[in-house]
Amino acid sequence: MGPPSEGRRAAPDGRQSPAGGQGSGGRGAGEWSSAYAESASAEARRWDDGPYAGAVRAWLGGEPVAALVPKRDGRMPTVWAVYFATPDAHDMADRIRKGGGQIVTTPVPVGPYGVGALAADPEGAVFGLWQAGTHPGFGSSRGTGTFSWVELYSRDTATADAFYPGLFREALFGPGATREFGRAHISDVYPAEMPPHFLVHFGVQDCEAALGAVVRLGGRVQAPPFDTSYGRVAVVSDNQGASFALLQRRDGG
Repeated sequence: MGPPSEGRRAAPDGRQSPAGGQGSGGRGAGEWSSAYAESASAEARRWDDGPYAGAVRAWLGGEPVAALVPKRDGRMPTVWAVYFATPDAHDMADRIRKGGGQIVTTPVPVGPYGVGALAADPEGAVFGLWQAGTHPGFGSSRGTGTFSWVELYSRDTATADAFYPGLFREALFGPGATREFGRAHISDVYPAEMPPHFLVHFGVQDCEAALGAVVRLGGRVQAPPFDTSYGRVAVVSDNQGASFALLQRRDGG
C-alpha cells in the first residue's frame, strides 16, 4: 500500500467510490457533535424513518456528507468510522475472512438504503462496508466540510500492505485512482496503548482557524497542525470524545 503519501481512494475492485465517513456513534439518539458541525460548516438533519431512526445526518450544499448514529451499547466508544463501498457486502465479508480479517457485524439490510456491515482487519482496525441501495454514500467529498482522507494507523505494516490491496487493488492502484487512503506506522513515538485504527479527515480551508471552533464547542486538540504529503493536518476530538482530523489539502480539493 505504501506510506501515507501513496494513499488512494478505496473501493472494492475499483467499481465504486467510498460510502463512508458516517459517524458510528453518538451518546444518545440524534445527539449531534457541534464541534464537528461548526468546524465543517455542516447542517444537521434528523433521519426519522427506517432502521436509522434517530440518526442525524450532516448535509452540505444539499448533499449528505456524514452521519451520527445512536450507539446500541453504551459501553462502545464514540468514534468516526469510514465505510467502503462494495457491490456485494456478503462476498466482500467472505474475502475479508479469507484475508485474515474479522466480521464484527454481519451484512444486514438497512431498509431500502442499502446493506451495511462492520469488519476489522488482521490487526483489529475497524471499518465499514456499504452496499448501496437508495443511499449511495457520500453526496460530496474532498471539499471543505466533507470527507477528504482516511489514514490507517498500523503496527504491522507488512500485514496491512498485503490485506488492503487484496481487497481494493484496482481502487488503490488502478488507472484514475484518487488519493484518499493512506497508511501510517504506529512507531514508538505513539502511546503504547494506541490500537490500530482508521482516522477520518474532514476538509477545512484553514486548519489553524478551524481549531478555534473545535475548542469553543467543547472539543479538544490532540495534535496541533503539522504538514504531511497530502496537506496540513490537525488531530482533534469532538465534544463526545470521538477523534477526527482536520485537513487543509495541498491541492485545494
